[in-house]
Amino acid sequence: MKLVPITALALLLAPAAMAAEINVSISEDFQTKLQDDYGTREGEYLSKEVKEDLTRELEKAGVDVARIDVTILDAKPSKPTFKQLGDKPGLDFGASRSLGGMKLSAVAYDAGDEKTKEYEYSWYEHDLRQTGFTTWYDANRASNRFARNFVEDLKEGELANQDPS
Repeated sequence: MKLVPITALALLLAPAAMAAEINVSISEDFQTKLQDDYGTREGEYLSKEVKEDLTRELEKAGVDVARIDVTILDAKPSKPTFKQLGDKPGLDFGASRSLGGMKLSAVAYDAGDEKTKEYEYSWYEHDLRQTGFTTWYDANRASNRFARNFVEDLKEGELANQDPS
């Protein structure tokens, strides 16, 4: 029975979830590119990364948002995907590299389901010497930067809307 009061206290002291809901979808154009070129499982991987990056940044910043809807508009791998390697046997995962990155858009909603912020972000590596050693290295960097910048904008919006008293 001693665990009940301790558990209740822990729940009260734990920070509340910053985003009740984060939805990540893929644009129709990019979905076609996934099916034709990269493989559909790559979309699941990218969606998971975007959601994790946003969750981490929201918790770190203490921003309270009811819902965020993100759309992956485009992404380019830094290395060949599994499907590309299967479709083109001449590709070498170790030697093949390209300029990767990602383009995303997001909309944040408050508890009343009103839009509070719309945001679009894209970043693609421009120097082949700086590209990473994993398939989605540059896209992951874009996702991380997107999450950090979007949450910073949300935080600035919260501060601007606070009552000065």
